[in-house]
Amino acid sequence: MSRAQVLARLERERLAAAERRGRERLAASEVRAGVAETVALESGRGAAFAEPASERGPYRRLPGLAWLSARGRLRPEQVAAGERYGGLWRAAEAEPALRSTLDIRPGDTGGRSGVGTEVLALAERRAQARRRLEQLRDRLGRQPDLVSACDRICGQELTPREASRNDREAGKVEVILAVALDLLSAEARN
Repeated sequence: MSRAQVLARLERERLAAAERRGRERLAASEVRAGVAETVALESGRGAAFAEPASERGPYRRLPGLAWLSARGRLRPEQVAAGERYGGLWRAAEAEPALRSTLDIRPGDTGGRSGVGTEVLALAERRAQARRRLEQLRDRLGRQPDLVSACDRICGQELTPREASRNDREAGKVEVILAVALDLLSAEARN
């Protein structure tokens, strides 16, 4: 190969690498624009996001309790009560339905497949969570606004804006939630 051919090959490789880097930068720019658009749309609907640590870092959606706590609108004991309520709500309400299986036999101790024991343990955990959640709802006096605020913000992890129709109603939901969490945190102290 002559010197001119070697130089031409090196120049083609340099140009191909530059073109590849340009395509990669363009693709990354399009992804950043798409993420920014999605975050803006979801923020407009009331979702809250933690700012990424760096330009390339991920956005992290904040659950309602974390969002309120980060803004100093809830005390630590209220947040702890809300997290307990939310954990029970998700265990009782949002856990997937029991799967159907033909392997379950009365008196199955799980020897062969363990499926029967696994399903029964799951059902027992859900039943315990439901009983404890009902106790907490009793503590709230079964008042629909208090229960709904806890279900939506603590259980479903919505922000007050997502849990309501407008900003004014979001403020009302926030106040109702604070009262409910005060009642639940008082219950935890007793």
